Amino acid sequence: MPEAVLIDAIRSPFGRRLGALRNIRPDALLAALVDRMLQRQPAARIDDLIVGCVSQAGEQGANIARQAALLSGLGEHVPGVTLNRMCGSSQQAVHFAAQAVAAGDAHYILAGGVESMSRVPMFTDLTLGRADFAGFDRLNPDLLARHPLIHQVESAERIAEHWNLDRQALDDYARASHARAWAAAQEGRHAELLPWRGEDADGRPIDLVRDEGIRPATDPARMAAMAPVFRPVGEGRITAANASQIADGAALVLVGDHEQALRDGLRPRARFRARVAIGSDPVMQLDGVIPATHEALRRSGLSIRDLDWIEINEAFASVVLAWGRAFPEGLEKANPWGGAIAHGHPLGATGAGLMGKMLCGLEATGGALGLQLMCIGHGMATATIIERL
Repeated sequence: MPEAVLIDAIRSPFGRRLGALRNIRPDALLAALVDRMLQRQPAARIDDLIVGCVSQAGEQGANIARQAALLSGLGEHVPGVTLNRMCGSSQQAVHFAAQAVAAGDAHYILAGGVESMSRVPMFTDLTLGRADFAGFDRLNPDLLARHPLIHQVESAERIAEHWNLDRQALDDYARASHARAWAAAQEGRHAELLPWRGEDADGRPIDLVRDEGIRPATDPARMAAMAPVFRPVGEGRITAANASQIADGAALVLVGDHEQALRDGLRPRARFRARVAIGSDPVMQLDGVIPATHEALRRSGLSIRDLDWIEINEAFASVVLAWGRAFPEGLEKANPWGGAIAHGHPLGATGAGLMGKMLCGLEATGGALGLQLMCIGHGMATATIIERL
């Protein structure tokens, strides 16, 4: 059976909502990133383009993967498919690519994701453009009767309550995320991040060389004064400061057949030790990263102590800290270059972006084993363990 390996991983900087990337169509952003990958890896004969995208409507509708393939230099013979596993979409795209290569169905696949949350807001696919969406009134009433689904912010609140995580702990974690992210950006750690031409607030061209949402300093008093997103002041713990930032961006991973890559003169950089997708409680919905970790460790035969690098998507600070209660030995290894609270979370692109970040982090530190985790809406999670070659 062929062995699937990671050969390359790149991404755009993640721009703030209505920020530097606001005037770039998502299909154009993804196509440009595809062309950058083809320039880096001209020997890879791509068989497919698998793309994660959450809000598949408007400029992100009609199979954005195929549109980007046609806009890019891939050639019309390369197909494209778009998938939605919500926040885990582009991590799942990488899994599907690895499975296709391992099955012998392809030699090389580009897998990743894109999301322009400035141009295609969340819930656009559900609300058909309505601006007043505040609940789940478009979902099947029978589903809601069976599973009383709630907004992810409320799930994050319940996670904080369940694990007894107070507002101070969440804000402290958020401040640490920005500090780590700023230090990594200043040191030029992100080898996976490619500079990108964008626009400043006045429409003048700028070169974006880091994620736009990272703050060089955070004010504890200002954070403490922020009102909770949903719950009343004094009761709620989740604020915009300790949650991920809405963002625009794209990310790609080149997955290939190990032996074919060597024959073509390419350098495999990591192999897969475990690929996991699980379902979990759809009301708590964001704590699936805990059983997903257990399953990834079981499949790989590893322990949390064996891991050198851990990426947990910072959808909310409470998700990472709750995971840390289950795996205290792993928390100190988690998100050493910050996370989505600082970088931003362009929904469909984040998973592939974190995969590239983890690969570059292992290479920068000499580590061997990395675990990536994504919490997912409606109660799911994805997990990947890679081993650096």
